[in-house]
Amino acid sequence: MSGPPDRIQSGRNWKVAGTVQAIAVGWVLGCGETPVTSDDAPATVAASPRSGSESVGVPSPPAWFEEMGAVSGVDFVLETRLGDRPLLPEIVAGGGAAADFDQDGLLDLYLVQATGAGGNRLYRNLGGFRFDDVTDAAGVDDEDRFGMGAATGDFDGDGDVDLFVSNLGRDTLLRNEGGFRFTDVTADAGLGDEGFAASATFFDADADGDLDLFVSRYVDWSPAVEMDCRHSSGRPDYCAPAQYDRPTSDLLYRNDGDGTFTDISSSSGIAAESGTGLGVAALDADGDGRLDLFVANDGMPDHLWMNRGDLRFEEFAIRAGCDRDLSGIAKAGMGVVVEDVDDDGDPDVLVCNLGGETDSLHLNQGGRFIDGTARAGLAAATRRFTRFGLGLVDFDHDGHLDLYAANGRVGIGKTFAEVDDPYAEPDLLLRGDGRGRFQTVKPSGGLDATPKTSRGAIFGDFDQDGSFDVVVVDRKAPVRLLRNVAGGNGRHLLLDIRDRTGGPALGAKVVIDLPADDEGRERRLTRTVRTDGSYLSARDPRVHVGLGGIARIPRLQVFWPDGGTMSLEDVAVDRIMRIDPPVSDGNS
Repeated sequence: MSGPPDRIQSGRNWKVAGTVQAIAVGWVLGCGETPVTSDDAPATVAASPRSGSESVGVPSPPAWFEEMGAVSGVDFVLETRLGDRPLLPEIVAGGGAAADFDQDGLLDLYLVQATGAGGNRLYRNLGGFRFDDVTDAAGVDDEDRFGMGAATGDFDGDGDVDLFVSNLGRDTLLRNEGGFRFTDVTADAGLGDEGFAASATFFDADADGDLDLFVSRYVDWSPAVEMDCRHSSGRPDYCAPAQYDRPTSDLLYRNDGDGTFTDISSSSGIAAESGTGLGVAALDADGDGRLDLFVANDGMPDHLWMNRGDLRFEEFAIRAGCDRDLSGIAKAGMGVVVEDVDDDGDPDVLVCNLGGETDSLHLNQGGRFIDGTARAGLAAATRRFTRFGLGLVDFDHDGHLDLYAANGRVGIGKTFAEVDDPYAEPDLLLRGDGRGRFQTVKPSGGLDATPKTSRGAIFGDFDQDGSFDVVVVDRKAPVRLLRNVAGGNGRHLLLDIRDRTGGPALGAKVVIDLPADDEGRERRLTRTVRTDGSYLSARDPRVHVGLGGIARIPRLQVFWPDGGTMSLEDVAVDRIMRIDPPVSDGNS
């Protein structure tokens, strides 16, 4: 699908009925493995999503993805080396962002460099998985900084997507001027913290209509505090964050509405707790209409910052039951993703962790969480590798979320035969089976590929075919552009939800009522417009759903953060649909 999306807009408090017309050392030493229960038995499915079978342990082509990097024009290689010995930042860097920066309907790609020549790179999407490097003209290289990740959002309300770059050292805010021209407004905006930033998210913390900014920070680190850590073989290796014993607090900036931000980390309560923050995602955990924050901490209890209103936050993870796993272990959290995994209407949280530890699936029960990891089949399936970039996406369009994890060690391990890299590991792809469990897809990662040291994973529809693709940032290797070739197995819908300025409506909620199945069971999907999650990366803001064989949706509702609502009935599928917010009737 290459044409522009349908555009839907109507008045306040409205409902549209009828057909809608479509256009076509060891890190965290001593962490034990969680015992495998009967609910935790690993299952494997063949790589072919079109086969209709689930033969256990029998790989069969075709793969779920096609690697397009060599023909895409994207020539980015992440380099992280800082010196002659291993230094902590080197092993955790590697992120980027996907956004339509020029509003031509195509998803562009921004990749964050650590120490490689040329700095960060911006690639304009030309269509057909072809990209053009427009970095120099755009002014976004942020060169001479050690880059970590990126966040996207329209902070100034002009309809263009802006960029925040998290760094080891001064962070950077790049304002989009249109036409692939950006201006560094960091100092004027009141940003530019000099710490060790990791992930970030733009979200409206106070529901005033503009985007505030949260930044996770990893460790209070400098070369002066680096230590001599070694593998059991005697080889120099990376130290674990716990060995420094220098956790730090995260940052919250209020958008003042005039192009500037105010640091409210202390007054909001965010500065009251320290951690080793990496992944972050905003969510309304308790359904009160206010956006909360989940932070994955590396080797420390995770944080759930509950928004109590008036820009006050309370750390609530231990009371909510999502600070650690069922066995009481505080794991080495890396990436995080928020989706309604169990279709009960509230957001669940999945955190990926260090090798030897399982993922942590926190199922939301009305603001309190239970550990659903083993029940979902994720314990045995995920513990083998160290996972970073993370996504829950219905890649094969069967109507159920699948899981992709970008993997790579943080300490020396046994090398795979295909590669001489002691940190490289294959990625993971797990298919949602529709019964609340995930099954490992072979070959690992859905593609027969050489293991890499992978970090950020960026999810989005780069070729406008309605299915989500994956960009994986690998250390000391060309970035991978993985085109989804599994999506033709079922129907889909891609929703481009906008706010009143024309930018992505971050925080808007979408509720999709599906028709009853053959047994009379109805199902409701709940999704949120977001760009955060994964690891150091910003995803496509469009809401993507796979639908299996469903040809029409009985009802689709959109709830904007400012109170605007929309209800559409008898919605056609297999298309990209733009939905603009209600037009004010002048009486409010």
